[in-house]
Amino acid sequence: MEKVADLASDIGEYIRQQRNTAKISLRQLSKLAGVSNPYLSQIERGVRKPSAEILQQIAKGLRISAEALYVQAGILDLPTGGPVGDAIRADAELTERQKQVLLDVFESFRRENSAARPAAESPTADTTDTSPAADTKKESA
Repeated sequence: MEKVADLASDIGEYIRQQRNTAKISLRQLSKLAGVSNPYLSQIERGVRKPSAEILQQIAKGLRISAEALYVQAGILDLPTGGPVGDAIRADAELTERQKQVLLDVFESFRRENSAARPAAESPTADTTDTSPAADTKKESA
């Protein structure tokens, strides 16, 4: 039960931070999101845990990805993709559908390259041999 309260508090704090960053008042966001002012205030204070539908409305009002709120609320797992995925998700010029298509293509390329990579070239393998003998091996190859 305590974990649910923590999640509600975390998502509320995250929404407040996003609202403050966007320089939007609580009242303005409540109008943009179509959520009552008292309910939004309760969400921000961690008193209420919003549904996925309410999170989507708030995301729309904040002009951020609903996925970002879902991750923060614990509805979705943290997305993968590193800085490229983050850049795609953050691009305000793309629709949610366009972002998802780009992320799907990007992840398919990563999976394909990972499957094709020999074990010796794996990112976990130590390929940083800087000894003089390693230089000789490289030159003769």
